[in-house]
Amino acid sequence: MFFRRLFGAALLLCLFSGSPIAARASPLGTMPIGATTRQPFGHYALCRRSPAECRTTTKEAAPPVLLDIALMQLVSRVNKQINAEIQPASDQELYGVEERWTLPASGRGDCEDYALLKRERLHAAGIPLSDLLLTVVRKRDGTGHAILTLRTRSGDFVLDNLDARVRPWADVPYRFVKRQSNEDPARWVEIEKGADTMVSAMSR
Repeated sequence: MFFRRLFGAALLLCLFSGSPIAARASPLGTMPIGATTRQPFGHYALCRRSPAECRTTTKEAAPPVLLDIALMQLVSRVNKQINAEIQPASDQELYGVEERWTLPASGRGDCEDYALLKRERLHAAGIPLSDLLLTVVRKRDGTGHAILTLRTRSGDFVLDNLDARVRPWADVPYRFVKRQSNEDPARWVEIEKGADTMVSAMSR
């Protein structure tokens, strides 16, 4: 039984690498969540336009989704597909405003639009919204960026329009600021303390 479990774990890691999802185990499996913090303005405006996007669907938090081979393959496929099918464009270019969170229009969008579409596709495939959390980070140059966090029993993983891989959150070169609460999609919680920032990164 031990060797069967060991073989199964090795197989999962190989599939993670080849999917491609980073195989290296994160030393910090789950993000350290802090106090409630300000909701990004773009997300607040999205909630006002589309209340269903931010409606709480469960009365109590469920345990994270189980990370198995089928889920790995699904998440990797969706991440790569959306990164390939959406062309980067700023909100200013598309809508004439600095910040607008929405599903990509006409196959174009910026970072939070990629994240929203991945969230929609993965939820439609059966993953609870409580495990698909919009997240704000800062890149190395200090600019804001939005990604999608996949919450699993094996830790938190990142889906990023700047990376074809799905990686453990602690392995990506970002400073994590805040993300949606898994209990209430309209509430945001700190990961690391930081000021609100625009999240209009476009480059690949």
